[in-house]
Amino acid sequence: MNQTYTAIVKQDGPWWIGWIEEVPGVNGQESTRDALLQSLRVTLLEAIELNRSDARHAAGKNYEELSIAV
Repeated sequence: MNQTYTAIVKQDGPWWIGWIEEVPGVNGQESTRDALLQSLRVTLLEAIELNRSDARHAAGKNYEELSIAV
């Protein structure tokens, strides 16, 4: 299932800065807009995988994974 997230981006002086609205802590700063978007994608994927790993570790054994649509 593909998910879509919202990137907030703006140019601030010579830099492009941005955040992913839905995921706290996913933000970036790059010298070009394209580089910023790529950096946000990579950072978002890393954050999702880290959160997934942390959740599975916290659950221990005998847990269930379910998809939830919103």
